[in-house]
Amino acid sequence: MRSLAVVVLTAVGVFLFTSDVDGTGAISKDIPPIEFGKIFLKNYQSRIVGGRVARSGQLPYQVGILLEGKSGMSWCGGALVAKRWILTAAHCLDGTQSVTIYLGSIHAKDKAAQAIIVNKSNFRIHSGWNTKTLANDIGLIKLTEDARLSSNIKIINLPSESEASKNFVGYTGIASGWGRSSDNSNSVTEVLRYTELRIITEAECKWSFHSYIRKSNICTSGSDKKSTCNGDSGGPLVYGEADNRVIIGVTSFGSADGCQKGYPAVFTRVGHYLHWIKKYIN
Repeated sequence: MRSLAVVVLTAVGVFLFTSDVDGTGAISKDIPPIEFGKIFLKNYQSRIVGGRVARSGQLPYQVGILLEGKSGMSWCGGALVAKRWILTAAHCLDGTQSVTIYLGSIHAKDKAAQAIIVNKSNFRIHSGWNTKTLANDIGLIKLTEDARLSSNIKIINLPSESEASKNFVGYTGIASGWGRSSDNSNSVTEVLRYTELRIITEAECKWSFHSYIRKSNICTSGSDKKSTCNGDSGGPLVYGEADNRVIIGVTSFGSADGCQKGYPAVFTRVGHYLHWIKKYIN
């Protein structure tokens, strides 16, 4: 038996620390180490595993987030959920001093239609965010000016009240971001990619990650070597047709054994936090 190893990527290396899954110092079976965290630009390998390159305007709700903290510059994704609000992961904002939000481009920092600098006073990190259990990994960024909506910059729909309690098992979601395209990827690219992922049951996800999985998470299958990877953190998982998509997940964590090992990808379930989100953006 062993305690769970958690890997956090930093600008100067990889740090391991352990956390007991059930608080007893032991777990019932050997499970893969968990990986979460921002990808630092020193290691920036910008693709999604098993994905395709997005066309301009295809995913107009996707934003790139350049984060500045004491450890250096890092990268996350996010989604435009209102003219002044970006939805992302809490772990992207934790320890971050300021961000630059890039809207309206598939090329991340380059050729953005709009770039907005925001200080940490405009961050809203969920009060229940826990770096050890990874619970409540959700946050908001309030922009200092309205997003200039266009064919390349659009607001993604939040779940309706009826959708908030839906589990979406069996549905196909679309995940997008600038994360690595493979475990062996070393090339640097800043082109937005996306992939279609099948949503699985809570029980299937718990088989891999045990008590790290809660009803506030949504998981996708890692089969066919398709998944999210380093650099996709905070990015959206959506479903629906092009002009009527709904954001149902925020990229949170996966297995540190690698993005192509067949383990599920784990997202924060947006519907679970619908009232928390609306408290701010409304």
